[in-house]
Amino acid sequence: MRHAAATLGLALCGAAAAASDFVVRDHVGDGVFTAGIEGPASGADGALYVVNLGRDGTIGRVDANGNAELFVSLPAGSIGNGIRVAGDGALLVADYSGHAVLRVDPATRAVSVFARLDGAHQPNDIAQAPDGTLYASDPDWANPDNGQLWRIDRDGRASLLETGMGTTNGIEVSPDGRRLYVNESVQRTVWVYDRGDDGALSSKRLLIRFDDHGMDGMRCDADGNLYIARYGAGVVAIVSPAGQLLREVPLRGRKPTNVAFGGADGRQVFVTLQDRGAIETFRADRRGREYGQ
Repeated sequence: MRHAAATLGLALCGAAAAASDFVVRDHVGDGVFTAGIEGPASGADGALYVVNLGRDGTIGRVDANGNAELFVSLPAGSIGNGIRVAGDGALLVADYSGHAVLRVDPATRAVSVFARLDGAHQPNDIAQAPDGTLYASDPDWANPDNGQLWRIDRDGRASLLETGMGTTNGIEVSPDGRRLYVNESVQRTVWVYDRGDDGALSSKRLLIRFDDHGMDGMRCDADGNLYIARYGAGVVAIVSPAGQLLREVPLRGRKPTNVAFGGADGRQVFVTLQDRGAIETFRADRRGREYGQ
């Protein structure tokens, strides 16, 4: 939904951005990845890691020039979804078919189970707090009112935090680690929780609700603005921590599944597209939260 304040915010944001910012181009062309394209995450080596290169059950490595190669094949029965990068450079991968979070060693490419989510429907996307705590969304696509939310501690112990949610999907932690954001695709809502020093959540409240289309993955920039993949709308919506729609970045594809920051200065945004099996990219006017101010 767009109120008068949101419209004003869009105009002001547009005026402040450089002419080269928010201009979309292809990074990886059509059909290189399957319709299950997800992830993505920028690794410690500067490359982009994206799931389902050529076939499901793989992770691809994409260099700065958009060249994609197979990085690793996951164990039989595992299919990756969201990816985050741990402090030691390991890839943490939501395994939605294996009901786990996998760990991929960046040097040896060995794959191990970091956490098992017993009772999960389909671990979908993961967020990592500054202290290393993970949170995982867990939608039940057959039942839109049966979504779940998990916490995974640094030792790999998983705890079910909430049940009876909508189709939980995109998930992110604010730059200061004090907030957790979770969106629900079918319900078109984004919720925000306060996050305590112990990782506990409280004070759940609505951040924003959209009138049409769905949502998928999302990331914060260094100022705490959310970059939300609007599945079916063909845009990345940028929403302030106060719930104000600041900008919509039009994409070439219609079905973005996730976003990640990267590039040499942390301002390059990469968007995975289900309908194209491709990756689009644009420059933001702020760094991603992992890159600091």
